[in-house]
Amino acid sequence: MATSRTARAARAARSAAAGKVLGYLESKKNLAGSACGVAGLGLGFAGVGGTYWPVVVAGLYGAGALIAPPDVAEKPEPPDLREELGVLREDFARLREYLAAVELPPAAGGKLSELLELYGALLDPGWVAEVLAGDAESAHVLSRAIRRDLPDCVDAYNRARWWNRLTPGTESPERHLERQLSVLFDEAARLTAALRDADSRRQQTHTAYLEDRGRS
Repeated sequence: MATSRTARAARAARSAAAGKVLGYLESKKNLAGSACGVAGLGLGFAGVGGTYWPVVVAGLYGAGALIAPPDVAEKPEPPDLREELGVLREDFARLREYLAAVELPPAAGGKLSELLELYGALLDPGWVAEVLAGDAESAHVLSRAIRRDLPDCVDAYNRARWWNRLTPGTESPERHLERQLSVLFDEAARLTAALRDADSRRQQTHTAYLEDRGRS
């Protein structure tokens, strides 16, 4: 087994080394150096440098490689938030199916219904989702709540309720769940208000633009 791991490591090292060599061969520095080296060969054939023509070729190659601009890696494109929201809608649909099968106390169930209604309205395809797609931070907050926070709340409640049956008298899991759902609802309400304010500012900006254009 150790021999197998060593062999795999050796193959990986050879592959990495080959990749570096190929990368350099395709680099701007090598291409510029090669062009200058070819020019050096031409000078050598013309008699320039005499018996030292290999030194001339090597020097010109080095000079070309030195002055060539370095290769710059392409900047990664930011993710398309519209596509991300499409995937988030699918995750939200699965979350609703999971929550529908969970038995919750009435108070928490009511707060959960309000929270799910708000999440659904924000994710509903249309102009609201377009506003959300224009705010990466808000989209991240909503994604975190749907994919991690809310499932963790319900899962922790189910676990704590089971333990509470074995050792009654500890703090109520139902109360913790209600508090958690209230926090998530307040967060979603703040997110909604921020998106609303952003849309309101856009309207005000457009009004100011039209008024300025009318005066001019």
